[in-house]
Amino acid sequence: MNHLTELIDRYFAIWNETDAEARRALIARTWTEDATYIDPLVQAQGHDGINAMVEGVQRQFAGCRFHRAGQVDGHNDRARFTWELKPEGDTAIAGGVDFAAIAEGRLRAVTGFLDFAPVAARPQ
Repeated sequence: MNHLTELIDRYFAIWNETDAEARRALIARTWTEDATYIDPLVQAQGHDGINAMVEGVQRQFAGCRFHRAGQVDGHNDRARFTWELKPEGDTAIAGGVDFAAIAEGRLRAVTGFLDFAPVAARPQ
């Protein structure tokens, strides 16, 4: 597994980590201090903002886990990857593609796009 794939897999581990202390450690290891995240539903800045965003998504989709849905594609300081959110042993309820900017081996910015999502979660 290459460094870029390991970084993105840590990104997914953050979304799935329910232990607050372990999640904060993963965030510090994976994201730069000035990190930003944006998708059609939420925006977050810095480690505290990213942690709060993940906690909110975990509450909204309790029992679901994020999974990488293909290979990580990257060049220079950029990466893109597909993902799915699904309950264990069931079909995906949401999915999309994220684009990342990387600095010093960590995520500096992630922009997410939704390909499909539950009606209640879709932006209007």
